[in-house]
Amino acid sequence: MDIFAQLTAEISRVVLGKDEQVRQALCCLLARGHLLIEDVPGVGKTTLSQAFAKVTGLSYQRMQFTSDLLPSDILGVSIFDRNSNAFHFHAGPVFTQFLLVDEINRASPKTQSALLEAMAEKQVTVEGETRILPTPFFVMATQNPWFQSGTFPLPESQLDRFLMRISLGYPDEQSERRLLAGGDPRLVIDELRPLLNAEKIIALQAMVDKIEIRDSVLSYVQRLIAFTRHDSHYAFGLSTRAALALIQAAKAWAMLDGREYVLPDDIQLLLEPVATHRLKPAADSHDDGPDLIKRLLSQVPVVV
Repeated sequence: MDIFAQLTAEISRVVLGKDEQVRQALCCLLARGHLLIEDVPGVGKTTLSQAFAKVTGLSYQRMQFTSDLLPSDILGVSIFDRNSNAFHFHAGPVFTQFLLVDEINRASPKTQSALLEAMAEKQVTVEGETRILPTPFFVMATQNPWFQSGTFPLPESQLDRFLMRISLGYPDEQSERRLLAGGDPRLVIDELRPLLNAEKIIALQAMVDKIEIRDSVLSYVQRLIAFTRHDSHYAFGLSTRAALALIQAAKAWAMLDGREYVLPDDIQLLLEPVATHRLKPAADSHDDGPDLIKRLLSQVPVVV
């Protein structure tokens, strides 16, 4: 059994029946991205992140976002020390390798924006000084649906920092029965084995960069992006950064499949988790996110 299958099997001891989502989370990490999990409370979002942190062997911090949270609670703050007669910086929880941001959309936009520089540039600027974050740096955030009370919608700039957005959904009948019979799955998290560490993850991320993507596949990606920019069903098109995210995710997915090259199938498979949160329907369109993806896949040919 290869390391990726071992990771999936280990996490599946806690998160039952969600092998695809576990694989997507691993793909996101190897692609040097960040992951947003959106779903109703109680379906295992936080449990997945805790189990994932345990098996990857990364240093881990969890933050519960609330409406009264401040940016300094995330980044850190300088505190005056009377003994040394000087200010000393106390690093916030963002200075870790694996940061779980629980219910990110319950914090105000001002607090949400504290993560923008960290997620995009792997550094933070506090009190005029730029500080580098640990490597690797991976943010896994959960959010409740926008229609639930006490939430602040994530702005496009924040959504764009997430390589992928996925949903767990309710468990299937068999998996839910096992959960009900086995008790609280979070009790098993302490028993999980760390199968990776920071050095191994950095090496795997470097291997992803070497995965080949042929000109024909690049042309397919460009056609997909161009279609969103010109079709009247979309409020605005996908950016170049979105195209780069799709390519990097496809490379990671190919490596998980044991291939050294990207297939158009990889692009199609990852288009929804990579692009849905970056697309909005036009004002006169009744399409939702999945409809916009289906339109892309049906209207843009793989080969011209």
